[in-house]
Amino acid sequence: MKEWQKILLIIAVFGGFYYLPIENASFTNAFFEALALTKWYAREHVILCLIPAFFIAGAISVFVSKASVLKYFGARASKVLSYGVASVSGTILAVCSCTILPLFMGIYKRGAGLGPAITFLYSGPAINVLAIILTARILGWELGLARAIGAVLFSIIIGLFMHLVFLKEERKRHSTEDFDFSATEEPRPLYKTIPYFFSMIAILVFANWGKPAGESSGIWWFVYAHKWWITAFFFTGLIFMLAKWFRKGELMDWTQQTWVLALQILPLLLGGVLAAGFFLGRVGHEGIIPSHFVTSLVGGNSLFANFFASIVGAFMYFATLTEVPILQGLIGSGMGKGPALALLLAGPALSLPSMLVIRKAIGTKKTSVFISLVVVIATITGMTFGAIVE
Repeated sequence: MKEWQKILLIIAVFGGFYYLPIENASFTNAFFEALALTKWYAREHVILCLIPAFFIAGAISVFVSKASVLKYFGARASKVLSYGVASVSGTILAVCSCTILPLFMGIYKRGAGLGPAITFLYSGPAINVLAIILTARILGWELGLARAIGAVLFSIIIGLFMHLVFLKEERKRHSTEDFDFSATEEPRPLYKTIPYFFSMIAILVFANWGKPAGESSGIWWFVYAHKWWITAFFFTGLIFMLAKWFRKGELMDWTQQTWVLALQILPLLLGGVLAAGFFLGRVGHEGIIPSHFVTSLVGGNSLFANFFASIVGAFMYFATLTEVPILQGLIGSGMGKGPALALLLAGPALSLPSMLVIRKAIGTKKTSVFISLVVVIATITGMTFGAIVE
């Protein structure tokens, strides 16, 4: 950094503190909301969501061969297979936009093509079966069906667009691929690898199983009532497999890769959550941007209303399933059905914290294109849906 840049930085920091509006109630409340949201995130998502996701991503880096990733998600893989599998990943992983990040980075670093990796990144949080069912039950079957169809299609469309836009870079990135997949052997047999990964995914899913809305019986309620027993069962199985099937050196490599991913992702995520809390607050609480201001801008089905809903959804952080009660309140305050769908398609798949991590993984240019595609497609779909139902 040059001397004049240092001087400008010092002046800017001094000016910021000099004019800090701590006497303004809205500012101090927004600052409190930033801390409150970060506290809530640390309590509700780091231990049960992110830590299991980090271990799964670390396991991908260590125990899944690069040839296997390239076989199913690489540049030479069948497009139908790679995009098809990536587009329905959310039916298994009930995760939010931040929890999917370690898994995305794991397969991308192992050689997955940009298109399938982006499809996986979008679909993971967007195609959550529980969230879609909850959307249909609370917000109406039209929104639930539109969300399900839109999320699957858009994950593929956005992945293909990213592949085509950066085709030259992707060809250069995969130019050294020279694997004979037919002769590839996995480091351990599938009868060990599959239950090992399945147990970790099951722990992630069941430990975060949400309480069914308005139910006291049925399969969803049964799973919720016994989720800790189910989680304990899979955790016990995982410990058994680690003790019987893995060497000490392998376990050390696994934990090291998990730690590396955590160091890369956690600081950016927590910084992004702080910013999201400051600007938009928590559910039912005000940030520096008043909620009534947002509501007044998303009424009707205009281009601006859908675009604004997409932008707000893309930057706001949604924990898994929380987007439904948020939209329920906004629709009750006058939000149109089109902007509601636009927010549903842009919100769960993106957030300010996730943007920071995605930028670190694939660069500013690719991240900007990805965000733009999500916002534009969500806006167009919201307008189309609004015109049909209203």
